[in-house]
Amino acid sequence: MTETTTTRKRSFLNRPGRVALAAGMVITGLLAGGWLAYAMPNQPSTRPVLADTGAMPTPVTTPTTTATPEPTVAPTLTPTVVPTAVPTVAPTVVPTVRPTPQPQTMFTIPVPVIRQTMVLDCETAALQMGLAAYGYSYSQATLFAREVVDARPPVMGPNHTVLRWGDPYTNFVGNVNGSDWTPTGYGVYYPVILKMARDIGLTNAYGGEGMSAATIYQALKTGHAVEVWIETNWTRPGVSTWTAWDGRTVRYSYAEHAVTLSGVSPTQVRVNDPLHGTQYWVSKATFETVWADFNNMAVVF
Repeated sequence: MTETTTTRKRSFLNRPGRVALAAGMVITGLLAGGWLAYAMPNQPSTRPVLADTGAMPTPVTTPTTTATPEPTVAPTLTPTVVPTAVPTVAPTVVPTVRPTPQPQTMFTIPVPVIRQTMVLDCETAALQMGLAAYGYSYSQATLFAREVVDARPPVMGPNHTVLRWGDPYTNFVGNVNGSDWTPTGYGVYYPVILKMARDIGLTNAYGGEGMSAATIYQALKTGHAVEVWIETNWTRPGVSTWTAWDGRTVRYSYAEHAVTLSGVSPTQVRVNDPLHGTQYWVSKATFETVWADFNNMAVVF
C-alpha cells in the first residue's frame, strides 16, 4: 500500500462524524448478530466474533479436509431361497358305501377224499365223493351193485389192440378187480354214472362228451363237483378204438381213469383222486390235454 492511501484511510477514520457512523454500524452488527444467535439457538455460529480494534478483520480460511475413502468390501450375497410349494392334501373322506370286495380267485368245494376199494372201480369211487358233497352216503359196493357188468373177455388184435369188447356207455366192462393192461377188466362211462346220480337224488346233474373247459370251470366256481375221465397219473400211453358188441365205436386207453374235481383257480384245478385217496392241484393245461383223450367226458353233480 502506498503512503498516500494510508494517509487518506487515517484521515477518514479521524473525522468525528465518520467515527460515529462507523461505531453505529459496529453496534448495529453486534445487535443483529445477537438477535440471530437468540433466534437460532441450535445453529452454531460460523462467523468469528471480531474485536473492535479499528482494523479490518482477517478472513477466516476453512481448511479443506480430504475424506479417506472406506475400503471396498465385497458384499456378502445371501442366497435366494425359493419356497417349496406344499402339496395340497385332499382330506380323507370316509365312504358312506362299503366298497365292493375283490372277486375271489380260488374256489374250492368241501368234497371228501375217498380211495377206491376195488382195483378198477375208480368211476364209482368218484361218484361216491360227488354224492357225499351233497350229503348222500353210499358205499362203493352199494353203488357198484347198481351197475350191470358185462364180463365177456375182449377180442384182441395185432400189437396188443382191442378189436371187440363190451359197451362202457351201458355196462361196466370186464372184471372190476382185473387188469386194464392185460386186459381183463376196464370200466364204465358217463351215462351209467349220470343215471345213478340222478336216481339217488341229484336230479339236476348233467353230463356228456365234447364239453368245454369253461363249462367245467364255471360249475366249480358255483359249487358243483365234477367227475371227469382222464388217464391214470395224467399219463398218455395212447388212445385207440374198439367196436362194442352192440356196434358202438368205443374210444379207449389202457390207462383209463376217473377223478372228481373239487376246486379251481386261475391256473389250476383241484383233484380228488380215488386211486391214491389224495387231493392235489394240477395245471389247467395238463387237465385239458389229458381230458381231451376221452373227448372231454364229464358229469357235473
